[in-house]
Amino acid sequence: MPRLTDHLLVLSFDCLSSLDLPMLETLPHFKELLDKAAICRNVETVYPSVTYPCHASIVTGNLPKRHGVVTNTLLQPNRLSPDWYWHRRHIKGTTLYDEAKKAGMLTAALLWPVTAKARIDYHMPEIFSNRPWHHQIAVSIMNGSKRYQIEMNNKFGHLRNGVAQPELDDFVTASTVHTIKTKRPNLMLVHLVDLDTQRHHHGFSSEEAHAAIHRHDRRLGEILSALKDSGMYEQTTIVALGDHSSLDHSKAVKLNVLLKDSGLIQLNGRGMVKDWRAYCKSNDGSAYIYVKDEQAKDKVRALLHSLAVNENNGIEFVLEGAEAGLRGADEHAAFMVEARRGFYFTEHLDGEPMDIITAEDVVAGKYTHASHGYSPEKQDYSTVFIAKGKGIRPNVEIEHMRLIDEGPTFARLLGLDLGKTDGKLVEGILKSK
Repeated sequence: MPRLTDHLLVLSFDCLSSLDLPMLETLPHFKELLDKAAICRNVETVYPSVTYPCHASIVTGNLPKRHGVVTNTLLQPNRLSPDWYWHRRHIKGTTLYDEAKKAGMLTAALLWPVTAKARIDYHMPEIFSNRPWHHQIAVSIMNGSKRYQIEMNNKFGHLRNGVAQPELDDFVTASTVHTIKTKRPNLMLVHLVDLDTQRHHHGFSSEEAHAAIHRHDRRLGEILSALKDSGMYEQTTIVALGDHSSLDHSKAVKLNVLLKDSGLIQLNGRGMVKDWRAYCKSNDGSAYIYVKDEQAKDKVRALLHSLAVNENNGIEFVLEGAEAGLRGADEHAAFMVEARRGFYFTEHLDGEPMDIITAEDVVAGKYTHASHGYSPEKQDYSTVFIAKGKGIRPNVEIEHMRLIDEGPTFARLLGLDLGKTDGKLVEGILKSK
C-alpha cells in the first residue's frame, strides 16, 4: 500500500471540544492550521469517554471492549490510588505505532496513554509514580526510552513542576520541538493535557480553561515553527484532535456508599475495602458496576432501577453488561450507569450517597467541577479533528466521523494496515497518490 505522507504528527489536545472551535478560529496558530485544512467539527467519541480508552481507540481503530482498555484505571477496590492502564500490554491487537515500527519507520510518542513498555524509538510514556517509594522520573525512564528521556530531562527539565500543569505541557512541547528537529520521526504522537486539567479543576467555560486554549495555541505555533525550521513542513501531515469533551457538574453520586449500606462492600478498620460482592467503578460521567455473584447482581439491579426512577438521584439510564457491550464498553461489567447532566460518579465510600460539590471540595481534591466519561450521545459533547499537509485534501469539511475512524485513516496515510477494525477509513479527506 503506497504511503501518502513521509511524516505524520498527531497532536492530541485532551478535552478539546467542538464548542471550542469558534475560539480556535480566532487564535493565530490554530487559524493557520485551519486554513485550507480538512476538518470535522462533530467527532463522536467512544464510551466511556475517558482519556485512556479514547487514546487506545485512536491508535487501534477499535472500540474499548475490543482493544481491552475499558476505562482509565484498573479495578482495584482495596487501593486508595488504583493503577492505570499505563502499559502497552493492556491493548489487545496491533496499534498504529506497532505497524509503523514493523515497516521500519522511526517512531516517537510523548505522554501518549497506554504506551508504557511499547516498542517506540523515542518514547516518553504517560505513567505516574503510584507508590510512596517511586520517583516520577525514574518510573518514566524505566517504561520508555532511557537515553532519550534522560536527554529531554537534562535539556528541558527546568520547565517542569513535577507532573503539574501547565508546566508539564510546556516541557512536552519543548521536547516535541527538539525531537522534530533532531530525530525527524515518521510517526509522532503527542498528548497535551493542560486544557483537561483546567476544566476538571475550574469548569468547562472557566477563565482558566480559556487560558489553557491560548497556551495550546502558543504550543502549536512552536511545533509548526519547528517543522518549518527543520524543512519537514511540506512533507508532514499535521493532525490536531480532541479525545472527548467535558460537562460541568454540581453533584457527586457515590453508589459505593449505597452498596456498602446494603452489605455488598465490607470495610476494614481504616475505612478501606476489605471485601466486596458489588463495586462501582467510576468513569466520572458513567460508571461500571461489577459483581461477584448472581444474588448480588439481582440486589444491585433492583437498587439501580429504583434510583433511576427519580431524576434527582442523578442516573439517566441503566444498562445491563451486554447492552454496555453493544455500545463498545465493557460487556463483562454487570451494569453500566449514565449520569444526568449536572451529576458525576465517584468511588467514595464515606458520607452520604450524594454530595453537593463546593469550591472547597475541589481545592481539597475531593471532587471536580467538570468531567468526561459520559455517553457520546450527550448533546454538545462531540470533539474535533483537523488535518492538514501532505496527503490531505484542502478545504474539506466532513459532517460526522468517529474517534475509531482516525486509526484506519492514519494507517492509510502511512501506507500501513491495522487489519479489520471497528472504525472506517475517512477517504474524503485523503488525496489520491
